[in-house]
Amino acid sequence: MSSNLDLVHGLYRAFAVGNIPEVLGALAPDVQWTEAAGGPYGGVSIGPTAVLENVFMKIGGEWDGFAAVPSEFVEEGSTVVALGEYRGTYRATGKSFRAPFAHVWKFANGKAVSFHQYTDTAVHLQPMQG
Repeated sequence: MSSNLDLVHGLYRAFAVGNIPEVLGALAPDVQWTEAAGGPYGGVSIGPTAVLENVFMKIGGEWDGFAAVPSEFVEEGSTVVALGEYRGTYRATGKSFRAPFAHVWKFANGKAVSFHQYTDTAVHLQPMQG
């Protein structure tokens, strides 16, 4: 059985190569996915389908080379924190950004039951402004 830390590593690897079905498959049916308020996709999505529609499809449709690159992980019980950097180029403006992130993942029974994003939303929004 994989540890929660192994699961998180796998999620970032899958996201990096565009394997969104694998990412969604690691989420609990009632996952609570929270994007930072004030950010481009801010709010809470419940369930993998909502995450796909409210976050991943928008990222895929609006950004070139969007990446969430983790550099450090901290595990405590059923929680894994990933620290890293976002980067990407907003298609409509051609502007790029880099912003730090902290992601807090919580697991139960081998599935992610919650995800909470912390990032500099002002930096993330800059390339989206013409």
